[in-house]
Amino acid sequence: MVDSIPTVMSAVVLTGHGDFDQLDYQTHVPVPVPGNDEVLIKVSAAGVNNTDINTRIGWYSKSNNSSEDAGWSGQALPLPLIQGADVCGEIVAVGAQVNKNRLGQRVIVEPCFRDTDTQPSQMRYLGSECNGGFAQYTCVPAQHAYNVSCDLTDIELASFPCSYSTAENMLTKARVGTEDKVLITGASGGVGSAAVQLAKARGAEVIAITSTGKSDQLLALGARQTLSRSADLVQSLGANSVDVVIDLVAALNGPSCSMF
Repeated sequence: MVDSIPTVMSAVVLTGHGDFDQLDYQTHVPVPVPGNDEVLIKVSAAGVNNTDINTRIGWYSKSNNSSEDAGWSGQALPLPLIQGADVCGEIVAVGAQVNKNRLGQRVIVEPCFRDTDTQPSQMRYLGSECNGGFAQYTCVPAQHAYNVSCDLTDIELASFPCSYSTAENMLTKARVGTEDKVLITGASGGVGSAAVQLAKARGAEVIAITSTGKSDQLLALGARQTLSRSADLVQSLGANSVDVVIDLVAALNGPSCSMF
């Protein structure tokens, strides 16, 4: 049974780039109305992802003026903004072009919205180019809200979207398969641990680079072998012994949509 929908809600609103003082808790934010192809989600859990922090501080800016190009699309953020890229909740209203059977579904949201596959400027990222999940309600395109039926809690599900979709895209682009030996750097982080599990699910042999204290956890997630960050990889593994490297350390990492 879908609850009645209020006209205003509580939300954490980003008012500018900077520290925590740029976050303003507000109790009379208008509840969004879904467009024709959108659903309105009553948020039950929202993860705090590194991309939310980086967006707030302007870390993604390519220039010295973070206010001009600090969004994931390379544009200025539409401030004030409700952040929150990782969302789990219940669909409580649908747009005119969305099947009403979706009402009441528990969903998680794939946070990278694209109008085209070739133009980065057309990309919208939840909590960056459009309002996200740090609120009681949020609107997203219906095709990006995935019905979930499992025993995981809403809080657990809210840890999935950003990190797991990033890892999945990397593995898909590398065409990782059952015959591959995959080396994953930064394997104990959110994207790294997701990559370990998703590569293992493909049947690949996973070697994880991590700190010694986290080795047992990664072996439990599916890594065949772990190496310390200071290890000589050629000496430990042999020359030309790895098919794919999922490198989460040497370059910029973030949300799941590649812009190239």
